[in-house]
Amino acid sequence: MERSKTSEDFSLVQVAEGIHVWLAPNGSWGMSNAGLILDGRESMIVDTMFDLHLTRSMLDAMATVEPQLQHHVDVLINTHANGDHCHGNELVPTGRIIASEETSAEMDELPPSVLSAMVERFKEDPSSLGRYIQHAFGGFDFSNITMRLPTETFTNEMLLTVGDIEIRLYEVGPAHTRGDVIAYIPSRNVVFTGDILFNLETPIMWSGPVGNWIDACDRIASFDAITVPGHGPVTDRAGALEMRNFWVLLRDQTKERFDAGMGVLDAARDIDLGPYSGWGGTERVFLNVNSLYREFGSEQVVQDVMGLFAEMGAIWTLENDLPAN
Repeated sequence: MERSKTSEDFSLVQVAEGIHVWLAPNGSWGMSNAGLILDGRESMIVDTMFDLHLTRSMLDAMATVEPQLQHHVDVLINTHANGDHCHGNELVPTGRIIASEETSAEMDELPPSVLSAMVERFKEDPSSLGRYIQHAFGGFDFSNITMRLPTETFTNEMLLTVGDIEIRLYEVGPAHTRGDVIAYIPSRNVVFTGDILFNLETPIMWSGPVGNWIDACDRIASFDAITVPGHGPVTDRAGALEMRNFWVLLRDQTKERFDAGMGVLDAARDIDLGPYSGWGGTERVFLNVNSLYREFGSEQVVQDVMGLFAEMGAIWTLENDLPAN
């Protein structure tokens, strides 16, 4: 079983005046980043963690910067609906949780109890799928999580303030998920991107279309700001452009193979990622190629989530030289 994820996997890093990041440099499955924005006694948290243990550790670390956070947070933002960015909402002492309308609608579609049951089901399974499920999710505790949904939603854009700090929320999805949001703080030259950016990690396109993701990367790059990805180390404009270029390369290579009549799995295994071949989680390319084939109009795609994980698990097993079962 994958070892449990603990606070030792994270650190609280200040990136600008009043702006801190709860940072997991290893941005693999579930190892997401979150943010803290402070101005005087007013506060905002951007995203929570995959389970309650990690969220408590995050809040304890943030309270060392501002003890008031133990009792009150003015607002919590969820950048999207994946559980590693919202499962800990119930622990944040706030009456105000904001997300895009689509994120709120999507957030309760995969309850933590389903993930808990899946991890338990595959705990002793020696197959490539079983080992991959443990690799991705086995280090987290999905028990006793009560999903706390947003209290406010928006579409397109929303302007907020924390003290005198202005935060501009932009809805850039559907891309990674149906309702992705980025948060830009002009006065501090910082942007929180959610999972529109995976730095040094292969991204996952659950929704698409890919053009929205490319456009979102262009918008992030235009800020020329300190850039906080959803997964991986803090970066800058160059990180946004790298993500953009990844999608352009993958889109173009996938379209060539789609037009040539290749199947999804053959296409995924045939694609040369070039400068991105050293990123973590390259088995996710299968899921992305599958999403692109769906976008291109193919009916020969994997439709169910477990089927996607089975194919990624087979690729991951091969790439890591593990015995196949």
